Amino acid sequence: MVKRNAHPRRWLSPVFFTALIILWQVLYQLQLWPVYLFPSPADVISTLLNGVSNGTILQGVGASLWRLLIGYMISLAIGIPLGFASGRIKRFDQTVGKLLLGLQTLPSICWLPLALLWFGLNERAIVFVVVMGAVLSIALSARDGVQRVSPLYLRAATNMGVKGWNLHARVIFPASLPSIVTGMKLGWSFAWRSLMAGELLYGNTGLGQLLMMGRELNDMSQVIAIMLVIVLLGVLTDRIVFAPVERRMHERWGLGQ
Repeated sequence: MVKRNAHPRRWLSPVFFTALIILWQVLYQLQLWPVYLFPSPADVISTLLNGVSNGTILQGVGASLWRLLIGYMISLAIGIPLGFASGRIKRFDQTVGKLLLGLQTLPSICWLPLALLWFGLNERAIVFVVVMGAVLSIALSARDGVQRVSPLYLRAATNMGVKGWNLHARVIFPASLPSIVTGMKLGWSFAWRSLMAGELLYGNTGLGQLLMMGRELNDMSQVIAIMLVIVLLGVLTDRIVFAPVERRMHERWGLGQ
């Protein structure tokens, strides 16, 4: 019974995306929109291959990923300790925690004017926007994870003499890890959005700059090609980085299906 149900699932994604491409081609053949506004799948693939062969897309991916990784690592270094402090210290949560919750409602693009005034038109402004876009979701998820740790775990660890840093390292952190990983995934997605917002307005190289170039040249094929590259990078990151971590975590805590 398990094999019979698992086999159709394996083909579900390829069939779905094949149907999307066919629908795309049919809409293109109907010529409901001008060609320069709605290119065919072949035009987009051709633009994508040309961008890879001449190095422009690869250069843009490298520049964007470098900015993203710097901003994301800074966000993790700031967000996780902030979340732990907010989750464990009530006065900290009532002050800084409330501030984090309020700032979370701000779209990441709102930080760009502030970054430009503080840092000017340079890389630091983009990295700052990435950090502000990712750090809040990471911190709030870590806070929620710490606050949801069962009091039974804490009492049992305290009765066995586990206190101080050992309590955080051996009990609180493992128990809050599912929420932390969720926050890391959210932070990664918000970091991408913040990066694109920054690169669309400023950036010598990067995927955002290639998107803006496609818009200025009225080249919708390039715009869609870069969008597909961003989506592919997101899927690969989830499959290579986050999915194995979640799988091990579920197996460790007996949640694997």
